[in-house]
Amino acid sequence: MRSSEPPAVRYPLLRRAVFSCLLLLSCVCGVVSADDRPNIVLIMADDLGFSDVGCYGGEISTPNIDSLANDGLRFTQFYNCARCVPTRASLLTGLYPQQADGVHSVTLAEVLRQAGYRTLMTGKWHGYSGHPWQRGFDRYYGLLSGSCNFFNPGNQRPGEPIPAKDFGLVRPFGVNNQVVRPYTPADPNWYATDAFTDQAIEWLNESAADDRPFFLYLAHTAPHHPLQAREEDIARYRGRYRDGWDKLREGRWQRLQQLGLTTKSWTLSPRTPDVPAWSNLTAKQQDDWDLAMAVYAAMVDRMDFQIGRLLDTLRKLGREDNTLVLFLSDNGACAEINNQTPDIPPGPMNSYRTYDVAWANASNTPFRRFKRDTYEGGICTPLIARWPVVIKQPGIKRDIGPVIDFMPTFCELANATYPETSNDRPVTPTAWRSLVPILRGQNRPTPELLCWEHIGNKGVRQGRWKLVGEGDPQVAANWELYDLQTDRCEVRNLADATPERVRVMSKLWLDWAQRTGWRAK
Repeated sequence: MRSSEPPAVRYPLLRRAVFSCLLLLSCVCGVVSADDRPNIVLIMADDLGFSDVGCYGGEISTPNIDSLANDGLRFTQFYNCARCVPTRASLLTGLYPQQADGVHSVTLAEVLRQAGYRTLMTGKWHGYSGHPWQRGFDRYYGLLSGSCNFFNPGNQRPGEPIPAKDFGLVRPFGVNNQVVRPYTPADPNWYATDAFTDQAIEWLNESAADDRPFFLYLAHTAPHHPLQAREEDIARYRGRYRDGWDKLREGRWQRLQQLGLTTKSWTLSPRTPDVPAWSNLTAKQQDDWDLAMAVYAAMVDRMDFQIGRLLDTLRKLGREDNTLVLFLSDNGACAEINNQTPDIPPGPMNSYRTYDVAWANASNTPFRRFKRDTYEGGICTPLIARWPVVIKQPGIKRDIGPVIDFMPTFCELANATYPETSNDRPVTPTAWRSLVPILRGQNRPTPELLCWEHIGNKGVRQGRWKLVGEGDPQVAANWELYDLQTDRCEVRNLADATPERVRVMSKLWLDWAQRTGWRAK
């Protein structure tokens, strides 16, 4: 059952003032204090759309994530790598995914542990070589592969239905730094989102007396398919989506504008082709689709509730003020269709369903396309940063940055040195820059170039301009060009009108691709 304590707990202003005074006193008196480097909590959602949470225009109840935004910074132009595997590799190493080979790269955990941090991880690993405990994490509990049954990732337990097949495999888990396959929880009430958070909280409580700062990476599998949620969570959303995806997108678009996350020059992207108008569906179809989105919303809601428990633990341990909490998604909403149990509706343990293209289009409002794509709908993530002792003026940040920036950011915060070698092998240098100036309210130069490539999808951003396409990069017709300053939703292709810019930027992309190890298939 859910706690009766309010889900969003504000940090006391008095405690912040006392903390600041103590820091000042220690400096004035020359007293050597305990390690005052910040703790770092990195929370990643899986397949979450740009506008799924409330502080980014969503209608799903996310008071705890929203509280992070209210007390911190919301980024509007922060980028992942289009899909779980490349994003997680890039985030962990500070390199482009093509460079993160596990041989000439190191992880955030390896660098921070060397600097004296405790390194903890729960949730989804998927995307980098080796296992977490082999790549710098002191403790790990979670899913080693890409997705799993939320109620039981292993074998059938006594008295329960057979769990839905997960691509015909029993997914491997890491438990106590050992591979367990199958992992069949003994607790009949086990649910992945809850379990990952429970373990993180347990480790924080165990080490409450340890003065060392910690790095906690909580990588949720929610709301990645299969659509599975607790009945009480689904009940709160059942019926809320009977107005359909068109009205949902319109509502989110209006709230995005009200929140100041868009500009007047943007135009809401049209409904994805081949998605029918809601009014053309039968009543039965509308009810079925309502259930699918209700389960998805319930999964996001449950994740938010567990984030609230984690934030509450930080507060109770006295670690809230000097902890940087970051929240983001590994890619845009997922349009994959993988309904392995068509006769079982979404929600329970023995169901394996997705919410498909239409609802994914709504989740990514106002952008086009989805996970895997290099359009904004595939690569632009909500990013929230809260750090009470440093971020004094909450607000919206339009600074451009990629997940690669986390490595130099964390190195700066931890006074850590990014290594030149590891295991007697040279380490590929990270070429990106720290986000710390932005967190401190200072200006940071705009990156000169950002590039993407994933399974044939390509993109390059240079200032306000973005080139995106598929196929042979040396063929001009394969590229589309957008002015993101006036058209973040990528609805006005300017490639034919400015062929020289297409030629120059496609050459920049090809030069980048060759430097980072990409090879044409």
